[in-house]
Amino acid sequence: MSIRKIYPYTETVLRQKAQPVEVFDEELQILIDDMVETMRVAPGVGLAAPQVGVSKRVIVVEFGNEDDDSIPKQLYALVNPEIVSQSEETILGIEGCLSVPEFIGEVERAQVVTVRGQDRHGKNVKIRAEGWLARIFQHEIDHINGVLYTDRAEQIWHPDQDEDEMETT
Repeated sequence: MSIRKIYPYTETVLRQKAQPVEVFDEELQILIDDMVETMRVAPGVGLAAPQVGVSKRVIVVEFGNEDDDSIPKQLYALVNPEIVSQSEETILGIEGCLSVPEFIGEVERAQVVTVRGQDRHGKNVKIRAEGWLARIFQHEIDHINGVLYTDRAEQIWHPDQDEDEMETT
């Protein structure tokens, strides 16, 4: 595994719709492993392949219980993910992005989403996510569709010291 460069928002790969993955080979496994390591070192809670310069529909998400650190984090590696349903109920929340450093913004997202895709071996999976986890999935799936959170943000600003310590997707 190796740490990959995280591309900034100015790179064109972040504005293109990523290509579907059709072959689940060793190259894909290396990409996923590298993305997980890169996300953890950054540190972040999610990362999409375009953020490391690869125009493929691959995301990784690592989510833990905000209220209980004794519960282990859950790692998701999804290939060709798509949101197949979402709640009408939305919530406004603060997001950051590893590709848009030094800024955060308020983004309205669905409170609940159902995500369908494949695991790293090509097996079909379906995940129902709520709250913060739903927000992370929406943020990362936006990335593989060429959309940045700044496109959806109601306002964007430089965080102060306290806000700077929040987790970034």
